[in-house]
Parts: sequence; structure tokens; C-alpha cells
Amino acid sequence: MSGREGGKKKPLKAPKKDQRELDDDDIALKQKMKEQQKALQEAKAKASQKGPLVGGGIKKSGKK
Repeated sequence: MSGREGGKKKPLKAPKKDQRELDDDDIALKQKMKEQQKALQEAKAKASQKGPLVGGGIKKSGKK
């Protein structure tokens, strides 16, 4: 049993993908996704400032 054969084998590196040029549709899509992400972050920040939304509902008494 040699020391080099034991253990996990390393996977081969995948070749790098070619950089493709972005057209107008790709640029617009990236911009739209960035705006949606920003709106989501703002909504999260606004929601975290307020208290929890679950407070109502049926309240159970201790009696049986």
C-alpha cells in the first residue's frame, strides 16, 4: 500500500468558460435583477424594524 494511492482523489479542474459579450437584453436583465434585489433588501430592513406580525389569532386559556 503506497501513500499516494490512499485517500480522496482530487477532481480535474474544469476549463474556464469563454467570456461572451453581453447584448442589450442581458444588460437590461442584470439591471432588473439588481433592482429587485435592492427592493428586497429594503423590504427586509423595513420589516425588521417593526414587531412580529403574528400576534393575533385564537388565544387559549389555561382551563380545560
